[in-house]
Amino acid sequence: MTAWITDPQIWASLVTLTIMEIVLGIDNIVFISVIVSRLPAKMAHRARQIGLSLALVFRIVLLSVLSWIVGLTTPLFTIADHTFSWRDVILVAGGLFLLFKATHEIHHDIEGEEEDSETGNVQKSFAAVIAQIIVIDLVFSVDSIITAIGMAQHIEVMVAAVVISMIVMYIASGPVAAFIKEHPTTKMLALSFLLLIGVALIADGLGFHIPRGYIYFAMAFSAGVEIINVIAKQNRKKTR
Repeated sequence: MTAWITDPQIWASLVTLTIMEIVLGIDNIVFISVIVSRLPAKMAHRARQIGLSLALVFRIVLLSVLSWIVGLTTPLFTIADHTFSWRDVILVAGGLFLLFKATHEIHHDIEGEEEDSETGNVQKSFAAVIAQIIVIDLVFSVDSIITAIGMAQHIEVMVAAVVISMIVMYIASGPVAAFIKEHPTTKMLALSFLLLIGVALIADGLGFHIPRGYIYFAMAFSAGVEIINVIAKQNRKKTR
C-alpha cells in the first residue's frame, strides 16, 4: 500500500509539482501582500494567515473532488468560434476582478484618499479583505489543481505538493508584505503585476495562452530593478 513511497518517479513528480505549485503561488502572494497592506499590522498578519489557510483548504477540497474538477474543462458554450468551459469562465471572471482591484488600488494611492481610522470601518475593511482573498483564492486554486492533475497521478503526491507549497508561500508572504509596506513605490509595482496577471488570466480564459515564464521573467526583472532603486535610495540617505 505504501510501495509508491519508495518509487523514485513518484518523488521526482512530487519535487516537480511542488516547484510548479510554488511558482503558481507567486500570483497569490502578490495579491495577498497588496490587499493587506492598508490594514493595521496585527490585522494584516491575521488576514494573511486566514487567506493562506483558506487557499490550502480550497486546494485540498478541490483535490478531493477530482472528477468535478476535470469536468470544469468540459465545453460549456461557444462564442466566436471559441468554446468556453467553466474553467475559462472562472479565469476570465478572476482576471476581470484583478484588473478592477488593481485599478481601484492605483486610483486610491494616486488620489491619496484618507484611510478609515474608526474601529468599525477597520473591521469592515478586514472583512472586505478576507472576502476578496476568498474570491481570488478560488480562482488560483482551480488553475493550480488542474495543473496538478495533469502532472501527477497519485492524490497523496498532489496533497503533499500543495501543503509544502503553501508552507513556502506562508513563509514568503510575511517578508513580501513587509517590504511592500515599508517601500510604498513597490506597492505600485506590485499592482502593475496584478494588472499583468489579470490580463494573462483573461487571455487564458479566451484561449490565448501566454506562457507564464514570460510573465514571471518580466515580474522578476522589474522587481530586481526596484530592489536596486531601493538600495540606492538607502545608500544616498546614509551619505547625507
